[in-house]
Amino acid sequence: MNRFRAALAVTALLSASWALAAYPDRPVKLIVPWAAGGDTDSIYRAFQPHFQKHLGGTLVIANVGGASGTKGAKEAKDSPGDGYTIFAVHDSIHSTFHTGVADVNSTDFQPICLVASTPSIITASPKTPWADMKALVADAKARPGQIAVGATLGSTSHFFPAMVEKAAGIKFKYVSYEGTAPRMNALLGGHIDLGESNLTQKGKVDAGQLKFLAIATDQRVPELPGVPTLKELGINVTYAVNRGLLALKGTPPEAMARLVAACGAAAKEPGFEEAMKKQGTLVKYLAPREYTEFLKENDKLNQELARDLGMLKR
Repeated sequence: MNRFRAALAVTALLSASWALAAYPDRPVKLIVPWAAGGDTDSIYRAFQPHFQKHLGGTLVIANVGGASGTKGAKEAKDSPGDGYTIFAVHDSIHSTFHTGVADVNSTDFQPICLVASTPSIITASPKTPWADMKALVADAKARPGQIAVGATLGSTSHFFPAMVEKAAGIKFKYVSYEGTAPRMNALLGGHIDLGESNLTQKGKVDAGQLKFLAIATDQRVPELPGVPTLKELGINVTYAVNRGLLALKGTPPEAMARLVAACGAAAKEPGFEEAMKKQGTLVKYLAPREYTEFLKENDKLNQELARDLGMLKR
């Protein structure tokens, strides 16, 4: 009997070792719920070769755009939890859930890791009269509800200026756009006055096509020494778009362990950090336990913002 139990234990151990060694034995799909070419897609495409190298298998990016990222979120949620589908997210997974745009939230998945954080910048059309953020705030107070801000309603591009509104005691008028590209085109064309952007737009600012008014970081960033933080202007707002990877609930532990290890190693690659500098993004790695707590806090913040905006549905 003891020999039989020992044989079973050895078999189980060998099976587990084989499963870990075998995974992944086919391509792993990374669902990016936005169109190719956007900020989020670019960040994950820079991450992909490093992640793939440490995973020891093929990682295929699948862009599933539409409905403010919720089409891809639904596809991810409905995928089998076998370790062969993972999901790229940012903060909109919370905002779209609490505003009722989607029925998918971060709690439907299990965290792999946080990868990167992109500070947000209040960005103006060159056709606007303001030379700085102080002038914008003064104008907004004089003309409440008349300054047009482009945003995907219920997403990060909406919640960030909404936080600025609340902290500065001003009121904007929101114009809805589906995604970053049309919103930025409208800003470049002067069809709207303001929008949320990031350091990827620095070239356009240098060329006089856009104006950076204030950045939502704790301290000024070296790349933009002349751009003040919102905090130093008395507007107590820090904000960034945080991007990470999630796995389906029920993902086998051996596959989860491989995904977590690969993500951690890829985030530490010098090549990825260099690529993120060009994207105006900080590498911000958090392991599963810390990322879980981060998601809980971020979810609470987005719920409060949705309530403040009168958009809370859940």
